[in-house]
Amino acid sequence: QVQLVESGGGSVQAGGSLRLSCAASGFTDSRFSMGWFRQAPGKEREGLALIDSEGNISYADSVRGRFTISKDNAKNTLYLQMNSLKPEDTAMYYCAADLALGGQNIATIDPYFGMDYWGKGTLVTISS
Repeated sequence: QVQLVESGGGSVQAGGSLRLSCAASGFTDSRFSMGWFRQAPGKEREGLALIDSEGNISYADSVRGRFTISKDNAKNTLYLQMNSLKPEDTAMYYCAADLALGGQNIATIDPYFGMDYWGKGTLVTISS
């Protein structure tokens, strides 16, 4: 049974940093993509960053240059380093995984149905 468990959320002031983690378990195939999504209250969910099954990385324009996605394959853990945080980054952040071949891009993935597995989320609150 695949499980994704996020951690690292919290409350910080604008300009600060946070690092989110997502521990993945239950995968029987090493070929899967992993990514980060977020959903703010009253807004649509959006994709932020993705590492596809070939190791290619893509970012949404809204976070490129401020957020960095990485993955420790030995630990099956995905990370999202978030710097220069803004109040508009306040949202529930979700980790997701997909058993897909490479060539995926975060910009073309449906933020609700485009991934096979989802974590329960971790809340990030940025105060001004």
